Amino acid sequence: MKKILTFGITLLVVVLLTGCASTYPVGLAYTNLRLPVTVGDTTSGYTKIGVAESHSILSLIAVGDSSVTAACANDNIKKIHHIDWEVESFFGLWSTYKTVVYGE
Repeated sequence: MKKILTFGITLLVVVLLTGCASTYPVGLAYTNLRLPVTVGDTTSGYTKIGVAESHSILSLIAVGDSSVTAACANDNIKKIHHIDWEVESFFGLWSTYKTVVYGE
């Protein structure tokens, strides 16, 4: 019985201390991040900012178009300066993902 209990506790500790791999930092309760995606032509500044977003509910349903194409179309951007990605999540119950394109 003691071996089973020890094995169970060890397994629980291993499961709790190993996380899933993620491309960005994740907060268990709350996440609010802005991360760089890519850099385009930086020889000139930017005058327009296009935003596209999608949402996730309960990590079960995800809707929206947060593509670079949609973000560019939202502010008629033809030349990309740089792109950022934003995420905000509350306990995984409600999450918003944004692609932000800066350009001309």
